[in-house]
Amino acid sequence: MFGGIPPEGDEETPVFVISVAAQLAGMHAQTLRTYDRQGLVSPGRTSGGGRRYSMRDIALLREVQRLSQEDGVNLAGIKRIIELENQVDALRARLSELTEELAAAYAAGEQAAAAAHASYRRDLVPLNQQTAMVVWRPKRR
Repeated sequence: MFGGIPPEGDEETPVFVISVAAQLAGMHAQTLRTYDRQGLVSPGRTSGGGRRYSMRDIALLREVQRLSQEDGVNLAGIKRIIELENQVDALRARLSELTEELAAAYAAGEQAAAAAHASYRRDLVPLNQQTAMVVWRPKRR
């Protein structure tokens, strides 16, 4: 269970109590509480109010620690980075939705055009090339 995602959930499923999450993230439990209060990492809650961390939360905790320790970013800066990354993720998801809508609209347009062209064929009278008439007009001098 400590090495990965529990079999009954996914990376979003909040399953780890704060002591286990702190151990997995390589931090003290009090640090996790501080990050929660500051809005950096918001774990799920039980009905009794206890924190439950997901694997995604643990990865975010590790990223907060990396930004702080390796890159020297303060907590306000880290919070802004997380907000911007979440915004980028939301925009990517919206772009994907719009791309799918556009593809569906394009396909519907193509289908409507094909139906319109098919209806023209029913209205046209075929021309028999063997009985076609050619008009000759001599040039005036």
